[in-house]
Amino acid sequence: MPEINYLWAPPAPISLPVRGTGARFPVNRLFFVGRNYQAHALEMGTSVDKGSMRPVYFTKSSANLALSGATAPYPPETRDYHHEMELVVAIGEPGFRVGESAARRIIYGYACGLDMTRRDLQAVAKAKGNPWDLAKNVESGAVCGEIQPAEGQVLQSGEIVLRVNGELRQRADLSDMIWSIPELIADLSTYYHLQPGDLIYTGTPEGVGPVQPGDRLDGSVQGAGKIEFEIGEAE
Repeated sequence: MPEINYLWAPPAPISLPVRGTGARFPVNRLFFVGRNYQAHALEMGTSVDKGSMRPVYFTKSSANLALSGATAPYPPETRDYHHEMELVVAIGEPGFRVGESAARRIIYGYACGLDMTRRDLQAVAKAKGNPWDLAKNVESGAVCGEIQPAEGQVLQSGEIVLRVNGELRQRADLSDMIWSIPELIADLSTYYHLQPGDLIYTGTPEGVGPVQPGDRLDGSVQGAGKIEFEIGEAE
């Protein structure tokens, strides 16, 4: 087979550490669930009727993934950069049109995540009916901790919490999610052929708010470990 002559070196594979092993979890796609906690939907000025609505999704480039413990600059073109603490589901098996009862079979494990958001740009996009890409798909704006192996296990409850500089900002329970993990996997897999390495950020509870250069974020999710992140100076 002839050697491929790339114009420049291809990007290095993106991966996350797996707790208790020397193995790495190769990351594929990043899916995010919007408005999956009613109290957060209300603080954003809306509400969710599960009986008449389906989950809302958006994506981020895996190139914008930052590992727990990283420091990333305060991003450009925003004056209102927000934290959103989330449980992340790590997919370990292929799945398409997966029923809720079978959803557990494609779960590899869990992690803690942060969905960092240019809130002011999101507000402008919402008002104009534009996509959220500039608000959500921020460089180093998808933060993820190490993967906690939990094959076939479904987290139904457990505390989710975030502190900024030691001050409590977000606290809720996973049981507060509007759509459960099996429901999210079943629904998302009607749109996509889920693949090993896909990550699903399952939404944030209430208490989202701004961060500033120098702020240190630390959070945890029961059953999914911990996460740390620091906001650097703007470039």
